[in-house]
Amino acid sequence: MQLGLIGKTLKHSFSKKYFAEKFSKLDLHCHSYSSFELATIDEFTGLLQNNPWLTGLNVTIPYKTAIIPYIDSLSAEAEKINAVNTIKIIGGKLYGYNTDVYGFTQSIKPLLKPAHRKALILGTGGASKAVAYSLHKLGIDYTKVSRNPSSEEIGYEEASIHLKDYQVVVNTTPLGTYPNLSERPLLSGSQLTENHLIYDLVYNPEKTAFLVEAEKKGATIKNGYEMLVLQAEKAWEIWNEV
Repeated sequence: MQLGLIGKTLKHSFSKKYFAEKFSKLDLHCHSYSSFELATIDEFTGLLQNNPWLTGLNVTIPYKTAIIPYIDSLSAEAEKINAVNTIKIIGGKLYGYNTDVYGFTQSIKPLLKPAHRKALILGTGGASKAVAYSLHKLGIDYTKVSRNPSSEEIGYEEASIHLKDYQVVVNTTPLGTYPNLSERPLLSGSQLTENHLIYDLVYNPEKTAFLVEAEKKGATIKNGYEMLVLQAEKAWEIWNEV
């Protein structure tokens, strides 16, 4: 089974190491997992032509939405979310799924409290779409925050002012990812309290600058590692029809 990951910058990717260790543990010597960096999504067709034995792919930043025109059939969730992070290839046909929803939902549920009724989603990319879908299913109202907000979004300054009204904050941007450790979302942490739940999808480092600040304020914090493991295992089930 030949699997892989597509994205723009994959030097510090979780997936290749994770699946290599999985194959070794299960003695799956005929399985492989490769990283395919694409400068633009237009290179995807050539990738498929040059790797005819591919049976599955993961998709990461910034192509979770851009990949959709190349997919032959979407799962119901992927279609509603308008983002794909897992592809299964059968007979030259591409089937798109979104396992981020499962990973995020299962990893945040144990941390939710009755007061966690409203959320801010930082970022508007493919990952934010899965987070929004998950929060809606969990009965949590959300507002998206963007540096260049549309009519349905708010900016970081406005979000900072009203942070006390939003007890859950989810960072879906890559800000703070290694090696850019000093970077963080522009959200002011002055109103963070022990009642807040701050979830950062970044997993490397274990605690981003954003999470460190939130922890100092007494907030509950969570990074994206468990979500990554859960979504990877769900992708494995899809590829193997488990």
